[in-house]
Amino acid sequence: MGAAVSIRGLRVVRGGNLVLPGIDLDVETGSVTGLLGPSGSGKTTLIRSIVGVQIVEGGEVDVLGLPAGAAELRSRVGYVTQAPSVYRDLTVRENLTYFARIVSVGRARIDEVLERVGLADHAGKPGGSLSGGELARVSLATALLSKPELLVLDEPTVGLDPVLRRDLWEFFRELAAGGASLLVSSHVMDEADRCDRLVLLRGGTMLAAGTPAELLADTDADDLDEAFLRLIESG
Repeated sequence: MGAAVSIRGLRVVRGGNLVLPGIDLDVETGSVTGLLGPSGSGKTTLIRSIVGVQIVEGGEVDVLGLPAGAAELRSRVGYVTQAPSVYRDLTVRENLTYFARIVSVGRARIDEVLERVGLADHAGKPGGSLSGGELARVSLATALLSKPELLVLDEPTVGLDPVLRRDLWEFFRELAAGGASLLVSSHVMDEADRCDRLVLLRGGTMLAAGTPAELLADTDADDLDEAFLRLIESG
């Protein structure tokens, strides 16, 4: 089906430091790709480059057949940042109503995404009264409003309880089955098995990319934690 995201030679310098030295990566259409690595590995910088909000020094990043950041991608790409993108003085529904106007969707879609992320009962609560996990779900809901073809999620399950994490991953799988492409960053290795493909980053360098089964076979490891450690040691 081709690549939803195609990156060649991506080089990013931030604050005088080389963060990404030259990344090549494809995110397959209709798949869940996990972007894994410890804090400081370059995951967020890579994600920002894909959604077009990062200044890059070199290379090419194509998203859904267009240059990253192109105006035509605004309603086709959903982006959830690590920090919740929520107005805390507005209620949950008011937040979604505001973003729904930007992407030209109606009340029925707002109700749908509120139900989907488990916040229908919190619609009237102000953002400032919500927990960290609830704020993260409001951010996810805003990204889902336009039914994006590509959903980019930066640490979407941080602070969520195990049941909600499981439910969200099931939802991510449903989105991929429906043809959407997802790139999900995480530093939690037990989420890796839920992905179709994995990209392992460390220090801005891509250590490996492939299916979970391929990475286990390549490293002769019993689990993905061990596979990651062996890749680090061999690198």
